[in-house]
Amino acid sequence: MDMNKLLEGVEASQVVGGENVSVLGLACDSRRVESGWLFAALQGETHNGNDYIPQAVAGGACAVLSEQAPPPGFETAWVQVSSARRALSQVAANFYGHPARSMRVVGITGTNGKTTTSYLLQAILSAAGGKTALFGTVRHRTAGGEIEAINTTPESLDLQRYLAEWRDSGAGWAVMEVSSHGLAFNRVYGIPYSAAVFTNLAGDHLDYHKTMESYFEAKQQLFLGLGTEPPGVSVINMDDAYGKRLRELCQGRVALYGLESNLESEEVQYTALNPKLSFAGTVFDLKTPEGNVPIHSSLVGRSNLYNLVAACATAHVLGFGLDTIAKGIESLKSVPGRFERVAAGQPFTVIIDFAHTDLAFTNLFHTARELTRNRVIIVFGSGGDRDRTKRPVMGEIAGRLADFVVLTTDNPRSEDPAQIMEDTLAGVRKAGGKHEIVEDREQAFARAFELAQEGDIVLLAGKGHQETQIFSDREEPWSESEAALRALARLGFASEEARPE
Repeated sequence: MDMNKLLEGVEASQVVGGENVSVLGLACDSRRVESGWLFAALQGETHNGNDYIPQAVAGGACAVLSEQAPPPGFETAWVQVSSARRALSQVAANFYGHPARSMRVVGITGTNGKTTTSYLLQAILSAAGGKTALFGTVRHRTAGGEIEAINTTPESLDLQRYLAEWRDSGAGWAVMEVSSHGLAFNRVYGIPYSAAVFTNLAGDHLDYHKTMESYFEAKQQLFLGLGTEPPGVSVINMDDAYGKRLRELCQGRVALYGLESNLESEEVQYTALNPKLSFAGTVFDLKTPEGNVPIHSSLVGRSNLYNLVAACATAHVLGFGLDTIAKGIESLKSVPGRFERVAAGQPFTVIIDFAHTDLAFTNLFHTARELTRNRVIIVFGSGGDRDRTKRPVMGEIAGRLADFVVLTTDNPRSEDPAQIMEDTLAGVRKAGGKHEIVEDREQAFARAFELAQEGDIVLLAGKGHQETQIFSDREEPWSESEAALRALARLGFASEEARPE
């Protein structure tokens, strides 16, 4: 692509030597550069792309995009911009022909519930016969198949490429989880959204954002427009305090949902009436401006009730009929790592869940308490190289709401696992919770299963769908469900049919 066309809409302070350059590809990783490609030198959390410009040029880069001025005597074309990440988003959209303009895109943001809401919405779109791209925490569903998600929201050049592939395959929809990092790093800059959904906001990622206010400011950008007009409709949870604030900031059409706020008024248009929650799933009547419709879902728990209403509300305001919505919801049987049952014939219930924030943790316990009158045992750990302030908070919630806590490891990364557990243990002790420490995660599962009695629920929290365990010197394959089944087998609970439900 001609350099002038590639830079349309990009605010460049200077372009040096780009007059006759034709760009054949884009990369922000110097190791992926090929001959004739533009290399975007991005500032990351731990690495600065400007340090890798020599490698990119050696790999065949024909142009460099950077926030810095070109060094004296530099012979390769150079584009200097004020924001390399925002410029890369625009360049990638130009290069791939603005694929999002040919599709209807839905962005879902918030601390908890993004993944489940996105899966539910994708199921509704499929029930309506739609071909849908899906991008999120668990994996990205691309035109070429499913791939593991490194980031909840892909880097802009990858996202634009995936969208272009979907456009070319005839897809009309894209559903994406939009993370606070994706917003802060301009990965979705320039993408027009037909709808944006806000689930909730709780303490998370404060190692990066530092304060809840900064975290909220990142999230709200999705609803204000990212180099585009604001979303066609904003779907907001009015039971969340930040949702109420967000409502006041939104321009244009707004759809409000909730389970508690002003349900008798006209303010909340979507809610769940007469909900019935059990291990078999969730049943309720969906209240909408068009009337009510019965909803049957295999998903379990009050937190999923919010996700269900959010997905239904979004689909309805986008024009889908109530019967189609109900059919789509019923078709989704599970979401990976979200209240996922592991059954091997044991007399107690084992649940895998990704809960790793204070709100998700609290909701997980409340769901478990709704489903049993027996004990709730939890196995969890805190991640290394992440927000340390939430460790004692999580520990206190577990100590207060669980009957027994088994502390263990969860991606310790470069930190000492013992110190991480000690940080978390402070909160457990503060709450007076009964506990044990078992550093090896699989052995921690085994210990919890030894303690469990008939009718108890054992929660394996924090890792959910993740497929690795990250240590300072290695990254090991990991599966919560397989580790749980092995631990159950050692206690005699196993069969050839034993598998996660």
